[in-house]
Amino acid sequence: MSLNQIGALSATPIASDSGHTAGGEPATGVVSASAVWRSPPANIRVSVQKQGPEIDRLSPSPPMSPVRGGIRADLSVACQALMEAPTEAVIEHRSGGTGGKEGKGVPVYVMMPLDSVTMTNGVNRRKAMNASLQALKSAGVEGIMMDVWWGLVEREAPGEYNWGGYAELLEMAKKHGLKVQAVMSFHQCGGNVGDSCTIPLPKWVLEEMNNDPDLAYTDQWRRRNNEYLSLGCDTIPCLKGRTPIQCYSDYMRSFRDKFSHLLGDTIVEIQVGMGPAGELRYPSYPEKDGIWRFPGIGAFQCYDKYMLSSLKAAAENYGKPEWGSTGPTDAGEYNNWPEDTNFFKKEGGGWNSEYGDFFLSWYSQMLLDHGERILSSATSIFENQGVKLSVKVAGIHWHYGTRSHAPELTAGYYNTRYRDGYLPIARMLARHGAVFNFTCIEMRDHEQPQDALCAPEKLVQQVTSATQEAQVALAGENALPRYDEYAHEQILKAASLSENDEMCAFTYLRMNPELFQADNWKKFVAFVKKMKEGKDVHKCWEQVEREAEHFVQVSEPLVQEAAVALMH
Repeated sequence: MSLNQIGALSATPIASDSGHTAGGEPATGVVSASAVWRSPPANIRVSVQKQGPEIDRLSPSPPMSPVRGGIRADLSVACQALMEAPTEAVIEHRSGGTGGKEGKGVPVYVMMPLDSVTMTNGVNRRKAMNASLQALKSAGVEGIMMDVWWGLVEREAPGEYNWGGYAELLEMAKKHGLKVQAVMSFHQCGGNVGDSCTIPLPKWVLEEMNNDPDLAYTDQWRRRNNEYLSLGCDTIPCLKGRTPIQCYSDYMRSFRDKFSHLLGDTIVEIQVGMGPAGELRYPSYPEKDGIWRFPGIGAFQCYDKYMLSSLKAAAENYGKPEWGSTGPTDAGEYNNWPEDTNFFKKEGGGWNSEYGDFFLSWYSQMLLDHGERILSSATSIFENQGVKLSVKVAGIHWHYGTRSHAPELTAGYYNTRYRDGYLPIARMLARHGAVFNFTCIEMRDHEQPQDALCAPEKLVQQVTSATQEAQVALAGENALPRYDEYAHEQILKAASLSENDEMCAFTYLRMNPELFQADNWKKFVAFVKKMKEGKDVHKCWEQVEREAEHFVQVSEPLVQEAAVALMH
């Protein structure tokens, strides 16, 4: 397949080694979001708007290198399956992990594109998708992870489920001998990092939210967020006579019944979505429309009438009814920094007062109760089905070095310099035998803007300690696309929790055309091989890459055969 044909299939010009696109036009210097991450030069700065004068801040993420010329023709079809939507890879511990296999090592799962199933409930780019699965299997990948969107399956009417596209995709995975981790995605796709398409909530849910705007999370400025239903209405029969928890439960039950023949064999894990981006958190840092920018502190999301009703009852029960009419009024705005606000400042901040403890305890407990309700239902539904359950928690590492940890507080994690906010989450998950899925595993503290006191390594260490104390399995993922060995080495280091323990899973962001470039693909296959062999195998990267070359070569004829089919 030529570069011209790849570009035509993807509707994306691809630069060749000559510095021109496949169409013969001069290649521009525009950098795509899938470009390789580099360590940030110390002099790269961006301006972040705060209350008061502008202050120069370090860039929130490393700059990206230009897209390299030329994609390997033998990997072209696999590239096409991923050209328009990002994917992730999940790596899981063989012993006690999703696959239930014994022995050391960490098999790899690859997340499918967000739009793998179309709005008409078919498989998107079917031939290319099939070629990708063949290539992944031949490269030693264990399986795939896929979002199972509520907004697609139950889109038209309550209780009417169309599993068509997912049935076909699951059969494709089974045919290729790939395991599947299914994500019950009860959130909107679109508006978060990496979202390449838009899949709203079901039509009938949006109708009810339009009739009653308080079903949406709301900030103090009455700005509504339709990414996910407010947890404040979890037990209110506000959705055509059903509660949100009942809707989530009915959805999971229908999935179980439809695919019972695949559970425990092909389908090995159910990740239960619990908030925006599928994470157990409040939508405190919404990127859509530029509302929030890294590294802002975010904003509390407790101003819909259902949340305020709960707050009022909690304040009365506490003996301070005057605390129940609103959340903190001095917590600043989305893009403030902690010291800009009276509530989050280190000296005399409201977060460290009796009122602050009352509010933050209530706010975080509401999130824990939400997780408990959904997970209790999921545990009952998937009991004795041979699948693991998992829950994703956000890795909010900015301002971690401050006393108040403001961005974590607004997201619902009551974690400060004096309080562990992740142990309660870990204990809740442990009660149900669920996996604690965490992010930002690839990051090193010095790669992040230090004036924002980012500390992803320290955050990962804290979460690791919490999961070990609660005796719950820990999974992880990288927060940003990385293809370099420096990031791979950090992931390998973080995945080794202790001398006798490893992470049970790791999500690799992300499978896309950039990953299929020859050098990146070779590094990725070597990384997968090293993870699968386990931490006790001591080999240099060069040796592992040489051994991994076999997997790259094995995938060539399969992908080339699929390329011919795609061209006809």
